[in-house]
Amino acid sequence: MSYPAPAPTGELTCDLPVPGRALAIGAHPDDIDFGCGATLAKWASAGCAVYELVLTDGSKGSWDPEHDRAQLVALRQDEQRAAAARLGAVEVRFLDNVDGELDSGLAQRAEVCRAIRDVRPDIVLGHDPWKLYRLHPDHRHAGLLAVEGIVAARDPHFFPEQGLPPHRPSQLLLWEAEVVDHLEDVGAFLDAKLAALLCHRSQWVSTLGVEAETDRPAFEARIRQRAAEAGESAGVTAAEAFKRINRL
Repeated sequence: MSYPAPAPTGELTCDLPVPGRALAIGAHPDDIDFGCGATLAKWASAGCAVYELVLTDGSKGSWDPEHDRAQLVALRQDEQRAAAARLGAVEVRFLDNVDGELDSGLAQRAEVCRAIRDVRPDIVLGHDPWKLYRLHPDHRHAGLLAVEGIVAARDPHFFPEQGLPPHRPSQLLLWEAEVVDHLEDVGAFLDAKLAALLCHRSQWVSTLGVEAETDRPAFEARIRQRAAEAGESAGVTAAEAFKRINRL
């Protein structure tokens, strides 16, 4: 499979060829859906096998101090599976690191390396770990783990005890990117992204800003507006924006 050359500084590339397999790596349940949900839906509809890897258990994802954390973990996993089904993903994997306590250490890198070697994706998607002034440490560490997991997965002398052959993806797409140089046209797949996001009912009040059904139209309008703004520079009605790295 061939891909466009890297974009010169200040230029954008658009619409990669549909990969055979894609792996999206998110810090928490719902991060993947916010970051690249429409892109995954687009690729899945064209025959791509989409996999999702969620690094933390989501156990701090509630503003209710009385919320039972074990129940919250189970609920958020169910929500993520439902969201993944809306996008057409074939599998969701959970590493169950404690929410808010994720670290980009060797043990965590080995887990991500194992997932990449096992899934063997053409494209990996994840958080941009270099985004300025990022507050949530899990997002930063998740981005580093995606990058460092690729480095480990491609080279046979990293974690040979895993017994899995090395694998080198062709592309890495980073969402919430500090520097955007790639867009995916997703105008036809925003409905799937919204459906996936709304599966995260436990996050309606906190993350989505939806306190009642009557708030849903405003939330949906915000998501559509962000996509429209991302697409303006490429002349498309809606896009998801990324930093693209293809020298892996």
